[in-house]
Amino acid sequence: MLLPMGDTPRWYADRKGHDTPAIIHSGEVLTWSQLERGANRRARAFMDLGVKPGDFVAVGLPNSNTFYENTFAIWKCGATPCSLSYRLPPGEAAAILELLRPSLVIGGEANWNAPKSVPADFVPEGYDDAPVEAPVARYWKAMTSGGSTGRPKVIVDHMPAIHDTLAIPPLVHQGARLLNPGPLYHNAPFIISHSALLGGGLLVGMQKFDAEEALRLIAEHRIDWVNFVPTMMSRIWSLPEDVRKRYDVSSLQTVFHMAAPMPQWLKEAWIDWLGAEKIYELYGGTERQASTVIPGTEWVKRKGSVGRVENGQAKVVDEAGNELPRGEVGEIFLKAADGPGTTYHYIGADAKRDADGWESLGDIGHMDEEGYIWLADRRSDMILRGGANTYPAEVEAALIANPAIRSCAVVGLPDPDLGARIHAIIEIAPETSADALLAGLPAFLSERLSRPKHPESYEFTNATVRDDAGKVRRTMLRDERIRWMEEGRDFRIPAPR
Repeated sequence: MLLPMGDTPRWYADRKGHDTPAIIHSGEVLTWSQLERGANRRARAFMDLGVKPGDFVAVGLPNSNTFYENTFAIWKCGATPCSLSYRLPPGEAAAILELLRPSLVIGGEANWNAPKSVPADFVPEGYDDAPVEAPVARYWKAMTSGGSTGRPKVIVDHMPAIHDTLAIPPLVHQGARLLNPGPLYHNAPFIISHSALLGGGLLVGMQKFDAEEALRLIAEHRIDWVNFVPTMMSRIWSLPEDVRKRYDVSSLQTVFHMAAPMPQWLKEAWIDWLGAEKIYELYGGTERQASTVIPGTEWVKRKGSVGRVENGQAKVVDEAGNELPRGEVGEIFLKAADGPGTTYHYIGADAKRDADGWESLGDIGHMDEEGYIWLADRRSDMILRGGANTYPAEVEAALIANPAIRSCAVVGLPDPDLGARIHAIIEIAPETSADALLAGLPAFLSERLSRPKHPESYEFTNATVRDDAGKVRRTMLRDERIRWMEEGRDFRIPAPR
């Protein structure tokens, strides 16, 4: 049965019971009936504020039960939600809002200067909570991208806001008990958490990721499905063993990871801990041209692979655009199964397609004879040092294996002799001695990296290097440090010899 997404709360309230929990954040429970009634009130309030079918509505809210009341309300209006980080600086927010031209902004910062907005704590008082009848939104979501390297763009997903209640879900199984540890302004957490609700499951959300708290929630709510990014998995694995063993995570059946490169050693550790049959990896873009999923049982036979494309096509090309033989490294191009432009369109940018409709996410890698893909890094992040390519993700994977390192980012800084030098920005805990860590890094890395790939300089910080979704803006970090170099700032610590 095809069901408008906006009608989902009522559908499950009638079938699962009005008092059945749908969403939990910080111990606060929102039942299916409460979700339905709250979304209806908000939808009517939004309509009074001018939201019409076909409009975009920007949502700048932290993870919360209220976030989902708003997304379902937007679908009830026949409109499309676009989730933004509620902490966006005014310049970046203004650029996105100028592109999106939403009829309403929910939450966000006061300095966004949105033409029409309601605050994060908006309560639709006096509005009826009876069911709302509205057209199905043509597009179910819009997400943003590209803010780190220039003018941002909006990626509009071409799937309508409708759900087939009889279809087998592609990732999240029907009735899943799901933990969402990631920020809802990123694509994967947005999709996966809403997929759990569309499938009638229980969604337990985290307002901000904490390694031990994630384990506690899994144990308390008998979570069976979770999506992490590698940084989260690294922080859980870095907990003392007695802390990890304190929590019963035997309910877990599916642990997905995506959005960033996964160090091989870390994946092996999780497979040894939970079992290969429970670990899955997804590779693909918000644009949905094509994607791969590889279960751990396949990965152990092809360690390092992200799987092969099952829906759509993939190829590897050289710098001239010629397809390379299997096994040779080049840029990975993807094509949607139904052809270019069928899964998304941009607002604020043009899709970069070749004459035959192939598109690149900017990733470098190779394919084997069976079509399995191995990633190296992103083309824009690759460091050309003395004529040799160094992939930052490989260096970062070696560094993060050190339990004293919470996260890191590796960039190439200009060098008149070699062209670029490898610089590592390392996040450590306040109680960690940077001097002691630095002294031991050469020996630590020598077991994991060839000498030319070792960082030649470091900087240490207690601030977060990667965002809550495990992503790192290397271009921004590199440009910032190049500016510091031009200003004569002394921020680099030479690597010990």
